Amino acid sequence: MSSNVDQNLRPDYDPEIQAIVDYVLDYRIDSEEAWATARNCLIDTLGCGLLALRFPECGKHLGPLVEGTQVPHGARVPGTPHRLDPVKAAWDIGCIVRWLDYNDTWLAAEWGHPSDNLGGILAVADYLSQKNLANGKAPLTIKDVLEAMIMAHEIQGVLALENSFNRVGLDHVLLVKVASTAVVARMMGANREQLLSAVSHAWVDGQALRTYRHAPNAGSRKSWAAGDATSRAVRLADIALRGEMGIPGALSAPQWGFYDVLFSKTNKDQTLKPEEDRKFKFQRDYGSYVMENILFKISFPAEFHSQTACEAAVTLHPQVKDRLDEIDRIVITTHDSAIRIISKQGPLANPADRDHCIQYMTAVPLIFGNLVAEHYEDEFHEAHPLIDELRDKMEIVEDERYSRDYHDPEKRSIANAIQVFFKDGSSTDQVAVEYPIGHRRRREEGIPVLEQKFKRNLATRFPAARVAEIMDLCLDPARLNDTPVNEFMDRFVI
Repeated sequence: MSSNVDQNLRPDYDPEIQAIVDYVLDYRIDSEEAWATARNCLIDTLGCGLLALRFPECGKHLGPLVEGTQVPHGARVPGTPHRLDPVKAAWDIGCIVRWLDYNDTWLAAEWGHPSDNLGGILAVADYLSQKNLANGKAPLTIKDVLEAMIMAHEIQGVLALENSFNRVGLDHVLLVKVASTAVVARMMGANREQLLSAVSHAWVDGQALRTYRHAPNAGSRKSWAAGDATSRAVRLADIALRGEMGIPGALSAPQWGFYDVLFSKTNKDQTLKPEEDRKFKFQRDYGSYVMENILFKISFPAEFHSQTACEAAVTLHPQVKDRLDEIDRIVITTHDSAIRIISKQGPLANPADRDHCIQYMTAVPLIFGNLVAEHYEDEFHEAHPLIDELRDKMEIVEDERYSRDYHDPEKRSIANAIQVFFKDGSSTDQVAVEYPIGHRRRREEGIPVLEQKFKRNLATRFPAARVAEIMDLCLDPARLNDTPVNEFMDRFVI
C-alpha cells in the first residue's frame, strides 16, 4: 500500500472526551460545601445579570432575533419580559451575567468565569420544565440546576488547572462551550453516545480568539462572548440529540485535530512542540473541587486579578484623598498573571478597556474610595482626568512569592500590594491583600456581603415586596432545592 494513503480506521472517542461524558453521567455530588456554594453562586450570578440591565449597551443585544416571535414554553430572561427559544435565551442570560465582569472567577493556568455556563443551564431548565408540565410530566427543580452548575464548574475549572489556552491565543470561553454542552445535553436526556457526539462537536467548533480582551483591541465582545459560547452549546446539544454523528478524534487526530491545529505552539526554532506537550494535562479527576474553591467578586465589578488591589486602594483612600496632588509615584506589587492580563499604559478606549486595566482599577478607589460599574463609563472617565494622571505615576512590580502562591493549589492567592509615595519624601505604609473577600478562605466573612450584594441587585429591577419574596426563597436551601424551575423563573419576570 502506498505510504501516503491515510488508514481510514475510525478511532474510539478521545479519552479526554469520554472522561467528561462519564463524569456528567455517573458522578454523584456528596459535598455539602459544593451544594451550598452553588446556591450562593446561583443568586450572585442572577444578581449580576439584573444589574447589567441598567446599561443600554447590554440591553440592546437582548430579545428575539425576529421581533414579535412567539415561542411555546419559551425560556425567560431574568429581569426582562422576553420569552425565547432556549438557544437565544442562553445567549441573553449569558450576556447579562457577564456584562459587568462581576460574576464568579476561576484562576489557574487558564482563567475564566464558570458561572457563565448558567446561561445554557437556566434556559434549558426553564424550557424543559414548562414543556414537561404541558406533557403531564414533572418539571426540573432548582436542585437540578445546581447539580448542572457544579458539574459545569468542574469541567471548565479542571481543564483550566494545567492547560493555558490563552498562551496559544484562544479565549477561555471555549471551555464554557465544552462544559455547557456536556451538562445541557445531559439535562435534555442525551444518552452516552449522544453526549460523546455533542462534546466532540464542541471541541471541533471554531474557537474564539482572545483579540477582544487585549490592548489595543479590547472591546465589548468580551462581555457577550460567554453568552455566545453557552448558547452555541445548547445548539450543539440539540444537534447531537437529533442523531448527528460525532467526531471521535476531535482532539487527537493528526494534523486535523484540536491539539495539532489549535493547541500546538512553535518553539523558538519554529518547530512544533513535542506531541506530548500538545495534549491536555490534568491535576485531578472531576469531582466538586472547583465549585468549592470558586472565587466570588463580592466588592468590585473588576477583573479578578485586580480585586485585592482595589481592596488595598480603598484602605489607602483616607490617607491619600486630601493629598492627591502631592503624589509622586504609586507602586503596585503584584503577580505575573496580573501583569500579563491587565497592566496597561496609554489611552483606554472604552469601558471594556478600563475594567481590564489594573492601573485604572486602582486609581479610582484611591481617589473616590470605591469602584462601581458606572466608574468605567466614558462620561465618568472624561469628567475625571486625575484618574489618568495617577495611572501615569504607577509602577508595576512582580513579587515572585505572589506569583508562586497564585499557582499553589493549596493557597490560590491573588495578591496585590499598594504603596503611595509623596513629593515631600513621605509615603504611606504598603497595604497588602493576599486573599480577596470572595476567596474560599474568607467565606464566613464574604457570604453575608454576597447576600447583600444580591439584595441590592434585585432592588435595581423589582419592587420591595418582590425582593423580599425572592430573598426569602433563595435563603431557604431546602425550599429552594425543591422549587420547580418554571416557578422560580416566574419570580424574575418583569
